[in-house]
Amino acid sequence: FDAREWVEIAKAAGMRYMVFTTKHHDGFSMFDSKWTDYKITSPESPYGRDVVGQLADACHEAGLKLGFYHSQPDWRHPDYRTENHARYIEYLHGQVTELCTNYGRVDIIWFDGLGGTAGDWDSHNLFKIIRGLQPEVIINNRAGLPADHDTPEQRIGNFQNDRPWETCMTICRQWAWKPNDIMKSEKECIQTLVRVVGGDGNLLFNVGPMPDGRIEPRQVDRLMEMGQWLDQYGQTIYGTRGGPFKTTASLASNYQGNIVYVHVLEWPDGAITLPPLPKRIVRSSILTGGSVTVRQTAEAITIVVPEGDRDPIDTIVALTLDGPAADIEPVALPSASLAAGKKARASNVFQNSDAYGPDKAFDDDPGTRWATDSGIKQAWLEVDLGQSETISRVAISEAYSRVRRFELQYADDGTWTTFFAGERIGEKFAADFEPVTTQRVRLNILEATDGPTIWEFQLLAPKKTPLVVTP
Repeated sequence: FDAREWVEIAKAAGMRYMVFTTKHHDGFSMFDSKWTDYKITSPESPYGRDVVGQLADACHEAGLKLGFYHSQPDWRHPDYRTENHARYIEYLHGQVTELCTNYGRVDIIWFDGLGGTAGDWDSHNLFKIIRGLQPEVIINNRAGLPADHDTPEQRIGNFQNDRPWETCMTICRQWAWKPNDIMKSEKECIQTLVRVVGGDGNLLFNVGPMPDGRIEPRQVDRLMEMGQWLDQYGQTIYGTRGGPFKTTASLASNYQGNIVYVHVLEWPDGAITLPPLPKRIVRSSILTGGSVTVRQTAEAITIVVPEGDRDPIDTIVALTLDGPAADIEPVALPSASLAAGKKARASNVFQNSDAYGPDKAFDDDPGTRWATDSGIKQAWLEVDLGQSETISRVAISEAYSRVRRFELQYADDGTWTTFFAGERIGEKFAADFEPVTTQRVRLNILEATDGPTIWEFQLLAPKKTPLVVTP
């Protein structure tokens, strides 16, 4: 373990702050706490040194903002959730006081309460202690109080520009290090960052150190790729706000002053068509190389980039307006999916929660999803298109890649007829099929390893074939 090396990696990756896990739910303290012997500096510890202290020093030396994650739940403490819980609250407050007293300036306190209430942690008094010791600190929303910002986990948050938020997400599948864990690609990492920033959020991107204290080399390589991209295009990320076009799976936008950055993450068949803006575009350019043509009318903004000039990760087009972009009310992009916003049903919904209802798979929001209960191996998701429509393409985004066998069906006089069958879906599944005209379509999941969950289920009309006139 080398604290300065960690900080160097974080800065080279383009990170502006670090949040370290000082104590997780298991109760082991990674700092020299006087409240417990169950800590990294204990004589029984093979390491025996204060990791938090070393990281705090390294962050302060390098000008990297410092945050402390601290779990209120403590599965090891003898008084936790017992009739003596008041003694545990004293312990919790004592440890947080140490963190806010012994390590210089602290910029972030990141709690993780597993659904606990403010009363469970005496959070009102706890916050008074924290803010008294660290007046400039930012506190997240996981101690039973709204505090300063929201924390969507393992998903890209919804567009939200009236309250700060921060997506916390892992570079691999797990929070802790795991040998041969599946790691996100460079494209997935950068597009995640762009979509978060386009939604007006921050990204807290998790890496889990290996048992020897190093960050896994392949994860370091991926972080360096992100840093190299930010070296080129950081002006489109840092200091920007999300909008004026709301984020979708294929496009994000953000702005600074009069300049709007349009990030095209996935290209349609032809041009990009955006809703109109109440300000005039006075200049346009493509930052990722090549040429761009932008046409603005009262009805729409059209962006055309030759196929050879489209960046495989993010094609960035800068639009300079004749006034501040902050004056523009954010607008949603029209959907290409015939199923967007339509009535939906499902065989199962996770804990019967509206937050995971079937409509979430048809809302064109990559940050929401339909989910099912744990242990569900078969399920169906149905949409009513409102009228008879012709479809010939499907695009599905699945979380956690649990589906092993599925079929697409259409309703025909009260019976369901299968018109497409497949095996795995995954995060980006797309397929073409012979045109089907119907009003109701069903994704019938025949086999899954656990409760299936779908980010987006899009049904698309046949591609338009250009008319060719031969003299």
